Amino acid sequence: MTLNELKLDETGQIQKINCSPEVQKRFNILGFIKGSKITPTLISPSGNIRAYLIKDTLIAIRDCDSINIEIN
Repeated sequence: MTLNELKLDETGQIQKINCSPEVQKRFNILGFIKGSKITPTLISPSGNIRAYLIKDTLIAIRDCDSINIEIN
């Protein structure tokens, strides 16, 4: 399952980030590391951006980026 498939207020755990090393480094800096718990909390009116709660921080990510994050 990928992060964009996670339902609102449902918590998942990051397993793997499948993207370029530069983008993966950016995600790691934001706290997106293997084993981190993440919960989608808001969806933009356009529906292609979601806000995720990770490590007590709310971060908005486009769906085109969240499809590269595998969760369980």
